[in-house]
Amino acid sequence: MQEDRRMKVKKGWLAVRVGLEDDEAGFRRFVIPISYLYHPLFKRLLESAQEVYGFHSSGPLKLPCSVDDFLHLRWLIERESQHSHNNHHHHSFSLHSC
Repeated sequence: MQEDRRMKVKKGWLAVRVGLEDDEAGFRRFVIPISYLYHPLFKRLLESAQEVYGFHSSGPLKLPCSVDDFLHLRWLIERESQHSHNNHHHHSFSLHSC
């Protein structure tokens, strides 16, 4: 799901930049399905992004989260979507770096 910066984002997908300001590794670019925006765990991350960066930004959406935490979040969302398309679960996962 990660793509080179020069590639265009396909319809139905969204480019995001993941990382923490004080992290030496900087930000990494990921391309995620727009459906993530509706997932409760991802919504919490979006709320954190709004608190940290505000509503106005240029370029890809910046997510204040470590790459490791983001990869774990993405894994949880993918696992849930594969196992239960119609069931809704309560989520207790928290992103430690957010």
